[in-house]
Amino acid sequence: MNSFLPVLQIIISLLLIILILLQQRGSGLGSAFGGDGATFATRRGLSQKLHWLTMFLGAAFIALAVLNLLS
Repeated sequence: MNSFLPVLQIIISLLLIILILLQQRGSGLGSAFGGDGATFATRRGLSQKLHWLTMFLGAAFIALAVLNLLS
């Protein structure tokens, strides 16, 4: 079991990286240089599913990290 947790944590971390890179970008650096960053759009469809899956995998990653520390 001790060797299973780190492998699962690595797999989840790779999935998290992929999901974060797949998400749509907002205004980016445009608002940092005086651009209007006041646009707000709700997440719909696939974007919303990616968002929720990213949050779930982030929580799973944290839980695995705690379990890895305790074991």
